Amino acid sequence: MPQLFKLLSFLPLWLLHGVGWALGWAAFLASTTYRRRFLANVHQAGLSRGDWLAAVGSAGCLVGELPRLWMGRPVPVLWDGAEHVEASLQLDRGIIFLTPHLGCFEVTAQAYAARYGVHAHPMTVLFRPPRQKWLAPLVTSSRARPGLQTAPTTLAGVKQMMKALKAGHCVGLLPDQVPPVSLGVWAPFFGRNAYTMTLSTRLAAQTGATVLIAWGERLPWGKGFTVHVRPLLEPLASDVQVAAGQINAAMEALIHAAPGQYLWGYARYKTPRELA
Repeated sequence: MPQLFKLLSFLPLWLLHGVGWALGWAAFLASTTYRRRFLANVHQAGLSRGDWLAAVGSAGCLVGELPRLWMGRPVPVLWDGAEHVEASLQLDRGIIFLTPHLGCFEVTAQAYAARYGVHAHPMTVLFRPPRQKWLAPLVTSSRARPGLQTAPTTLAGVKQMMKALKAGHCVGLLPDQVPPVSLGVWAPFFGRNAYTMTLSTRLAAQTGATVLIAWGERLPWGKGFTVHVRPLLEPLASDVQVAAGQINAAMEALIHAAPGQYLWGYARYKTPRELA
């Protein structure tokens, strides 16, 4: 498999996206479970067909671009909101980047590492190893690069992120990822309760780090990506329940702005196994 990924990494981005788009539609049409969950999520968000249709192929593009992002030459990246990153770095209190399953979330961490992390403020991203044993070494080696470190979804990983923030460095989280039972609360997401992580709130409260929202927009025809960075409209509340609602609301606003690039097939409303 690594050899196949390496071979695919030489292909142009537009071709990888084209193949991925076809795979996205194939998965949507072939899997009843995936299709039902996808449609249930877009209906929960109140989207029209024109809003979500592009997301079917976009989900496949997310997979198709991985060989290039993990093993190929750097992709073109534009920045929108880099001034927020630079202002936050000057405070030297660390930054918590919240990136939903929107667009290309791999490229946001890579772009930060290449522009800022290799110099003085590396980023640590929370990383859940894949369940497939053959894929784990490939993913781990591909994500580890200068200015970018990974932390496991364990207590040790949380401590690693805390240490990074206290050193004035940065961490990256996917706030719409269903966390372990001990690291979340139930909070509304598009009008339905979803188990939502509280880790970002706890990290911010204990370190004083700045919280920024970031996502990587996938540009058409393989032209690359635009990394968008925005501050939260208001500071996170000290109450984790209230803060979880704030974060979900912020994610909803981002997703509504680009619904065609959200990963609607993700099981956002699942119950952690420990609570079932």
